[in-house]
Amino acid sequence: MMNRRSSGILLHVTSLPSKYGIGDLGPEAYRFADFLMETGQRYWQVLALSPIGPHGRYSPYNGLSGFAANTCLISPELLYRRGLLRKNEIRVAEFPDGSRIDYRRVLARKRKLLDAAFKRFRNTPDRDDYERFCSANTGWLDDYAVFVALSRRFGTRMWCRWPLAHRRHRAEVVRSAAKELRTAIDHQKFLQFIFFRQWQSLRRYCNNRRIRMIGDVPFYVAYDSADVWARQDMFCLTASGKPAFISGVPPDAFSRTGQLWGNPVYDWSALRKTGYSWWIDRISHNLDMFDFVRIDHFRGFVAFWRVPAGRKTAQSGRWVRGPGGALFDALRGRGLCKRLIAEDLGYITDAVRNLLERYSLTCMRVMQFAFGPDQAQSCHSLRNHPADCVVYTGTHDNNTARGWFKNETTAADRKRLSLAAGRTVTKANVNWELILLAMSSRANTVIIPMQDVLGLGVEARMNHPGRSDGNWRWKLRKDWFRSAPAERLAESAAAAGRIED
Repeated sequence: MMNRRSSGILLHVTSLPSKYGIGDLGPEAYRFADFLMETGQRYWQVLALSPIGPHGRYSPYNGLSGFAANTCLISPELLYRRGLLRKNEIRVAEFPDGSRIDYRRVLARKRKLLDAAFKRFRNTPDRDDYERFCSANTGWLDDYAVFVALSRRFGTRMWCRWPLAHRRHRAEVVRSAAKELRTAIDHQKFLQFIFFRQWQSLRRYCNNRRIRMIGDVPFYVAYDSADVWARQDMFCLTASGKPAFISGVPPDAFSRTGQLWGNPVYDWSALRKTGYSWWIDRISHNLDMFDFVRIDHFRGFVAFWRVPAGRKTAQSGRWVRGPGGALFDALRGRGLCKRLIAEDLGYITDAVRNLLERYSLTCMRVMQFAFGPDQAQSCHSLRNHPADCVVYTGTHDNNTARGWFKNETTAADRKRLSLAAGRTVTKANVNWELILLAMSSRANTVIIPMQDVLGLGVEARMNHPGRSDGNWRWKLRKDWFRSAPAERLAESAAAAGRIED
């Protein structure tokens, strides 16, 4: 449990430096784990690991599955070490060093490498481990593999544009695909097997160094996902299979017209009749992957913003009641609440706060929200932090500390920040002043985005809520370690009593 003073770093896997255009689970991930250990950090938080695609703008929060993983994160170097790739193949796939991900080019090159690895794998002793993996994960893996194989067969069109006979998940459709597309289905299962093997190896390495992994579960899945195709009864769809309503949030601090996410919303009455089995399986699956799991958009379990399909902004939506305590009773009954972190940002009501308290869920606080005109009452102010919360300087949806200070604060905000820090805060030192303030919190856990450790500006921002293009592309250059203030990070954690003996 998060009951000791400690700290960690938020860095998504895609943001690790890599020769292959996107961060992966290879050597640089292990190097980063060593950096965490050397600086006394006890947590590595990543973003959602969902499979990504162009229909979802490559967002891990608009994923193709609630269970499968992004196989673009598979390390070619680790495949080479296992004899599944050749040296000349991985050399051809290398990219120039850079700080932006070109997803289209990366996915094309990675696909060629993974195709080559699959062909060699079919004749290796690892087949026994593969068969065990497939058997253990059949509940989600079979439908996902069939879905992706059919998507490739029909030219990666969204499933609602497939031939009519395949738009519904019927037993005869699955049986037919299993025969006709056996190799393609086997290929997709292989990719998931390789990802999870590389992931569990990295997690063991971290855990052996007393570093715990924090994962992230998106509230929604993409419309063009295996889950929506296979379980259309769980979502509010029309008779033709199109979304009747789509997800979003009303106007808030991130957007004046609200955010229109576009995911289909859940039919919670249908989910209730199953005992919320899909959600229980999903949370259980993620807790098998991670030591702790953050639930994105937690307030959606109390009430979610539902917008009629076809509207251009989220302003015309309305709040609709979610499952509330009924779902969490089911999760608690299976011991699945103890390692959850609730993303309780945005428009939070008493009902949301009551749900958090009732199930003793860990909440979040963000330092960038702590210096507004409501500072005395703000739950983000240091004086109002509970011990059982996770404090961030900012999240993946925020600007970096420097970008925030330069572009989003008023003179009054900056004055309040300087008073809290006890010295004048400037663009040059704002990242470390926020880090030191966060470290001083009475909260047990502090998580710092790597961009703020490095003092990077707006160019390193991960996501702009409400903006559809240009997100999720930032990554570290290969020489990041030389500029990382490792000693200062360790000293700040030690001074705040966040390094265990």
